[in-house]
Amino acid sequence: MFYQSQRMKLRCVRIVKKSRTNDIVICEDLNTSARNLYTLLAIKEHQTVKTYLEVFEQAHLTAQDSYIDSFSDQGAFCMVFAYQQERPLKDFYMGESYTLAECENVCISVIMACITSNLPYPVLYLILEQGQLHLAKDHTVCLGHQIDLEELDPARTERDCVVQCASILRDLLRPKSSQKAFSYRLLEKKIARKSYRKLTELYKDIRITAAPGKKKGIRKRIAGWFRRNQDGMFRFLLYLCAVLAFFVIVSLLTQLIVGDIPWLRLFFNGFETIGTETLTR
Repeated sequence: MFYQSQRMKLRCVRIVKKSRTNDIVICEDLNTSARNLYTLLAIKEHQTVKTYLEVFEQAHLTAQDSYIDSFSDQGAFCMVFAYQQERPLKDFYMGESYTLAECENVCISVIMACITSNLPYPVLYLILEQGQLHLAKDHTVCLGHQIDLEELDPARTERDCVVQCASILRDLLRPKSSQKAFSYRLLEKKIARKSYRKLTELYKDIRITAAPGKKKGIRKRIAGWFRRNQDGMFRFLLYLCAVLAFFVIVSLLTQLIVGDIPWLRLFFNGFETIGTETLTR
């Protein structure tokens, strides 16, 4: 499946989801040698297209601000966004093993991703509501665009976004609620009072109440290193097992065919015979 605009030729790599209103497709651009990946929203429902364009127009946002390209193809209106590697925050966040300072740093990264997103608030609200927050290996948070537009509400405002964001941060800090987590306590009080109206207010509260960073002990630093590099270690062990399996198979075939495994002589009586002389006689 291909999608064609004036400057992009997008080939479907993977279909993430199909819904009544839009399809979510991961594509690569065949017009560039880099073959970068993109997230494409193919909006099929006419009213949704109209609403979606209106929220961008009302926010005075263009392709230079928040998306890469937009065009009509195959009976759908397509919006192209940069692809974000799928590492959902809810799956990769390990609040129990993080320190309070690390948890608060992740929270600050969530808020900064929202503030700097350059997205209309109705779209940002859907991203937050549908869990399109992704945790990079360096603990920074990025927004994904794999969203179902069926629930798009143009009446959503910054206040709706900040309330949703505050609830997410409270859940991230909940594992540290038994500690002196002033940020968690303040969030609890302000969420109950419905005090938040702007994302900058939320950012200031977390920044001011954040615990000072402490130097980790050697055990925690080693454990943190293993957590950060566990994917690479797993790949290394996988390759090592594949190499060992190859040698086992070759050795078995050699034993069956010639009745001997020549390379094992390096380890067993390797110097028993040198030239025409036998040393063991």
